Amino acid sequence: MSSGGPLIRLENISKSFGKVQANRDITLEIMEGKILALLGENGAGKSTLMSILAGQMLPDTGTIYLGEKPVQLSTTEKAISAGVGMVYQHFKLVDAMTVAENVFLGQKGGFWLKKKKMSQVVEQLAGQYGMKVDPGARISDLSMGEKQQVEILKLLHRKSTVLIFDEPTAVLTPNEAENLFATMKIMVKKGKGIVFISHKLEEVMTIADNIAILRRGEIVDRVAASNVSSTAELAERMVGREVLLQVDKESMEPRQIVLRLRNLSGSGLTKISLDLRQGEILALVGVAGNGQKPLVEAICGLSKPPPDTVTILGMEWRKFFRKAEWDNALSYIPEDRQGLATCQGLDLLDNFLLTTRGGFTKGPWLQKEVAREKAGYLIEEFDIRPPDMTLFAWQLSGGNLQKMVLAREFYRKPRLIVAEQPTQGLDIAATEDVWNLLLTAREQAGILLVTGDLNEAFVLSDRIGVMYNGKIVETFDTDNKEKLDQIPQMMAGLAVS
Repeated sequence: MSSGGPLIRLENISKSFGKVQANRDITLEIMEGKILALLGENGAGKSTLMSILAGQMLPDTGTIYLGEKPVQLSTTEKAISAGVGMVYQHFKLVDAMTVAENVFLGQKGGFWLKKKKMSQVVEQLAGQYGMKVDPGARISDLSMGEKQQVEILKLLHRKSTVLIFDEPTAVLTPNEAENLFATMKIMVKKGKGIVFISHKLEEVMTIADNIAILRRGEIVDRVAASNVSSTAELAERMVGREVLLQVDKESMEPRQIVLRLRNLSGSGLTKISLDLRQGEILALVGVAGNGQKPLVEAICGLSKPPPDTVTILGMEWRKFFRKAEWDNALSYIPEDRQGLATCQGLDLLDNFLLTTRGGFTKGPWLQKEVAREKAGYLIEEFDIRPPDMTLFAWQLSGGNLQKMVLAREFYRKPRLIVAEQPTQGLDIAATEDVWNLLLTAREQAGILLVTGDLNEAFVLSDRIGVMYNGKIVETFDTDNKEKLDQIPQMMAGLAVS
């Protein structure tokens, strides 16, 4: 293979799921020593295409070439053998094992090596790529950034030459993201080819050499990153219209308290207290795994908090959930859109009815046709693609599934909204829509926004709380520039003045 040539070439790849054409005649090259950013709106076909490349599914038509040789990547094992590896958003690690054990897990003869030798190999490999991770540390004790490094080390140890990164910075602090980019640059210097999928266009402009844009299953644009003048131009190329990702946040007078926490402890939380009022957005930021999940579960009814620690809409937690109404109460938008927010084996109409059924019952009867009419209107209003209520939830892209969840929950006209990572995985146009929806909902509701996107927190929130190690380190108004500048240190648990 010539230096700097294509490591992998996809030629005329097509894939359909029933009536849905996910990929259509896609030809793409992943070059040695280059980072290719693969962009597109939700449902454009990115995930399908990368699943084909990673050996998770076969294309209907088309060929994949390894160098000049056609290959059939019918399993992930065959893809890894061909040098293709994928770093997933949800890490596939064994928490009870060490870093070194995870790196060697599943490899022939790996566990016949002594632990000391395994640790030496992993330490040397990490050093080559500028990673600082203890080979003897248990996965359960690592930060999200360190866990991601272990996933990368697994692929590097398997001699992967093409690495696919799917939204890799979604769970990272700003400093961890910088460390990841530094590692990626070392990889391409060593001749690796990288596919980088992200909706964060600033990152694409920073790290990519070349950009390919998918729209409705087809490649519609290819451009060198150096030939793109701004993120606004890149967004327009991707969406086909001008997208500024700007919102008009009007000042609003906070009204009655809709959520009150007092000394909430347990499940990793320590004495959390806060008030949230109608008319405001309170953003909780922090690295994933620092207490956000148990806090949200305690508020939203998934776990039982200690008595007299959680008050919702003026009612003690137990009384609220005994009398909870389907509307004008609490809406929860979970981070886990595929497991908790929806049922993958139900169609879109039944998924819509999961939390709105109370609005379509008359006596013992469910008015399904009335629900179908309303769901159809919302599918059109929220631009959910494909606009087909008979599709199952699993047939939608992650971004379109998220829009379906948001449409359902906003329809309930809640007075308290708990939104976990509401725009994670959404394209720039959909993100702008969701931001505007949240600001509109703020007129009637108090919103607890749990997000790892600092820009989202800055743009939307009236106040920000920083979580670290099960505590809210500090809460402050978003016009406090000094505190805003200190957020990365607070997220890392570093003392600030």
